[in-house]
Amino acid sequence: MRYLYTLGLLVIVVLWSSCRNDFDTLPSTGNLEFSKDTVYLDTIFSNIGSSTYTLKVYNRSDEDISIPTVRLNQGENSSYRLNVNGRAGKTFNNVEILANDSIFVFIENTFDINNQPGNLEFLYTDALEFDSGNNQQDVTLVTLVKDAVFLYPQRFEDGTIETLLLGIDEEDNEIRIEGFFLDEQHLNFTNEKPYVIYGYAAIPATKTLTIDAGARIHFHENSGIIAYNQATIKANGSPSTDPELLENEIIFQSDRLEPAFEDIPGQWGTLWLTAGSTAHEFSNTTIKNATVGILMDSNDGTSNPTLSLKNTQIYNSANVGLLATTAHVDGENVVITNSGQTSLYCSLGGTYNFRHSTFANYWNRGFRNFPAVIIDNSLQVSETEVLIADLNEASFSNCIIYGSEPREFFLNKVEGAAFNFNFKNSLLRFEDPQGQFADNPLFDFSDTQLYSNAVFNEDPVFFNPLTNELFISNDSGANGIGDPATTQLVPFDLLGTPRGNPSDAGAYESIIFPED
Repeated sequence: MRYLYTLGLLVIVVLWSSCRNDFDTLPSTGNLEFSKDTVYLDTIFSNIGSSTYTLKVYNRSDEDISIPTVRLNQGENSSYRLNVNGRAGKTFNNVEILANDSIFVFIENTFDINNQPGNLEFLYTDALEFDSGNNQQDVTLVTLVKDAVFLYPQRFEDGTIETLLLGIDEEDNEIRIEGFFLDEQHLNFTNEKPYVIYGYAAIPATKTLTIDAGARIHFHENSGIIAYNQATIKANGSPSTDPELLENEIIFQSDRLEPAFEDIPGQWGTLWLTAGSTAHEFSNTTIKNATVGILMDSNDGTSNPTLSLKNTQIYNSANVGLLATTAHVDGENVVITNSGQTSLYCSLGGTYNFRHSTFANYWNRGFRNFPAVIIDNSLQVSETEVLIADLNEASFSNCIIYGSEPREFFLNKVEGAAFNFNFKNSLLRFEDPQGQFADNPLFDFSDTQLYSNAVFNEDPVFFNPLTNELFISNDSGANGIGDPATTQLVPFDLLGTPRGNPSDAGAYESIIFPED
C-alpha cells in the first residue's frame, strides 16, 4: 500500500510538472549586454567570404526573456549573413535567452565591390538591431573590402580544372598540379590592385614576370608561382618611408587578411624557380607564411647568379625558407627566419654568396629537427642512390647564423665532389660540449681558411626573434665584427641605415632598444 501511495505521488508530481510552462518568457526590456559593441570583420577581398565572427548576447536578469526581433538593418539586401542560436537568416523573431544565460550570433560577409564603381577600397557597414522602439539596441558591423585582380585556372564544362604538367614519374605517368599559364597582359603585376592567385600561376618559357614596387601578391591555399624553363621573375621593390605600411615593398603572402592569420605558416605553397629558369631578382621584398618560401631547382649554367636577393625577408615558412638545389644564389641584406625545418638549405652543391645577411630560427610551433642553415653536396634519391655535385662556393661574410638550438649550421660533405665553403667575420652558433665534431675537419674552427674572424656562441641580442624582428642591440655579439671590404659592397643595412666603421654582422646595424 505504501508503494501505491508513493507511485501516486510521483504521478501527481509528473503531471504537475508537465502542466507547468518552464519556457514562459518576459519581453526584452532593452537591457541586453554584448561581448562587443562593434564587430570588425577586418579586411576581405571582393566576392571572397570572410571568416566567421562571433558575438555573444547576454541576459543578465533573473528572468527568461524573449527578444521580439533580431535583424540586420539592411534586411535581405545586406551582404552580411547571420546564424542566431543555430538558425541561419537575416531576420529572426522571438529569440529566447534564459535567465543569466547567453546566446551566440555568428556573422559572415561577402561583398562585391563592383557595386561601388571607382572604388578600390570600400568600408561596408551595417547594424544588428535587437528589438525595436525604445527597447532597440544596436551592434555595428564593419568590413573593409578591397578590389583585386583574381587569377585562377580555367574550369572546363566537364567539371575538371586546368592543370600544369610538372613531369613524368617512374611509371611514365604525368605529374600535374592545378594551375595555369599567365598570359601577356598579366606578366606585369602593378601596385594598382592586389593580386589574388588560385592554383599555380606559371610564367611561360622565355617570358619574364615583372612585379612593380608596392605590389601585393596573395595566394590561396596550395597556390604559388612557377617559373618554367628560361622564365624569369623580376620583383624589384623600393625602399619605403613608412616602416608600418611598407608602401614600396613587394609582399608575397596568403589571401587571409584577418589579424589572426598574420603570422600563420604554411598558408600557401611556394615560389618555384624550376630548373632552367634564369636571372631571378628579388629586392625590397617580403615572402611570408608559405610552405617553402622559395624553391629553387638547379642553376641555369651561366656564370651569373640564377637568383639575386637584396633587402629581402623570408619568414614563417612551414618547411624551409629558401631551398636551393645545385643553385647559384647571391644575396645581401637577406633575412630568413622561423621555419618549421630549416631557414636556408643549400643542397646538392652549387654556388652561394651571402653578405651582411641574417639566418635565424626560433621556431616555437613544434619540435624542430634541423639547424637554421644546412649545406651539403649530395642528395639521397633512394635507399641505394645518392647524387653528388660540386659545392663550388658557399661564402658567408659579415653574416649571423643563430637560433634556439645549440648548433644552428651543419655541413655535410660526401667524397667525390668539391666542398668549398668559408665563414668570414660572422657570428655563428655551434656548441659542441661533448666533442662530437672535434675530429671533423669541416668544424675545425681554428682553420682560418674556413673560419676567418668568426665569432661563436655570443648572443646576437635580437629585438624579438619570435615575431621576426631581428634588429640587434648595441650589446650584440655581432657588434663591430664586420669586414670593411664586405661593408664597402653593402654600405647600407636592410632599413637603409648607413653601416658603421667597423660595421656589425648581419642585415641590420645595431640600435639602442626602446625602453618598455
